[in-house]
Amino acid sequence: MTLMINNDHVSQVLTMKDTIEVLEDAYQSLAAGEAVCRPRIDIQIPTSDPRKAYQWGTMEGGKAGGYFAIRMKSDVVYETEYNGVRSQEKYCKEPGLFCGLILLTSTENGEPLAFINDGVLQHMRVGADGGIGVKYMSREDSQVVGMLGSGGMAETHIDAFMCVRDIKKLQVFSPTKENRERFGNWVRSRHKIDVEVCDTPEKIYKGADIVAGCTDSAIPVIDPSCLEPGQHVLNVGARGMVSEETQNKVDVYFRFGNAPAPEGLPEFGLADEFITYAARRDQDYGFTLKPKGSRGHGIVMEDRIVYFKDFLDGTNRGRLNRDQITYSERGNLQGNQFHAVAGRVYELARDAKIGNEIPTEWLLQDIRD
Repeated sequence: MTLMINNDHVSQVLTMKDTIEVLEDAYQSLAAGEAVCRPRIDIQIPTSDPRKAYQWGTMEGGKAGGYFAIRMKSDVVYETEYNGVRSQEKYCKEPGLFCGLILLTSTENGEPLAFINDGVLQHMRVGADGGIGVKYMSREDSQVVGMLGSGGMAETHIDAFMCVRDIKKLQVFSPTKENRERFGNWVRSRHKIDVEVCDTPEKIYKGADIVAGCTDSAIPVIDPSCLEPGQHVLNVGARGMVSEETQNKVDVYFRFGNAPAPEGLPEFGLADEFITYAARRDQDYGFTLKPKGSRGHGIVMEDRIVYFKDFLDGTNRGRLNRDQITYSERGNLQGNQFHAVAGRVYELARDAKIGNEIPTEWLLQDIRD
């Protein structure tokens, strides 16, 4: 039987500790050549609304003796502005609904094992990435988190930080007062730590050991003028990379890795987070879906870069002193993440006997391609 696993099922079985554990193993497997992935590929097609684009996105990867997964997304994307801040928005069919699905297969016999809704798993794997960056690059006695953002990504990031450091306090800001206060109350209740809900973004930096941008802003949100010596910085959202001014303040840049080049085509090796193919390439949507130096960026800060592999083989240990400002990001390894986390979810759901079963025979055929 093949399992259909929805977001409620994922929430029941997947913990942040599990997610961090399987992602670290996935990065080790990729570094050892036992796993493979490719960068995300987006297909963009204009809609009848000239300010919106249809976007089909996929990312995939697998491991020898384990699982293969492809994550598929069907979105309409556009940008909005609120209080002077531009954000990327998306939906499927109508605002408030989304379509994201993971197909998990066996790399031993090709069997389709599960279809998994990607909403909870997506937030968990991105939050876990933040936790891995903090584990390897922040000061070991880090206790204070400064956070921009108060949504789902903020929730999984604070969960991840709590797994790897003895966090005592959160300082948080987001533009909407009700949202930041709700998030502050949620953190107090869940983690029993001190929370300061800030009325300006500048306040989150003061005395923080970890600075996290967890927003869907279309422009960089980390303020380089507010950074203090010794802080570890990370940033996720619609425009993943920090500004050039912030990069200039970073002493060590921790990038987990790069997707390998296709066999026999080393010149096709890319560090870009995603690749875009578009119909009507000259259409102006009022925004650029792959701006240079933003979320579509490749490697930056090359003179300060450290890879996950460097930690494994001992060639670089990252932070050298307490005053260095460090920055971490995943790189274009999303496909490597999904086979690892989806595989763990499948095993946990199967063992717990949750999820909806469909006959695997429905997905098989006796006609060869």
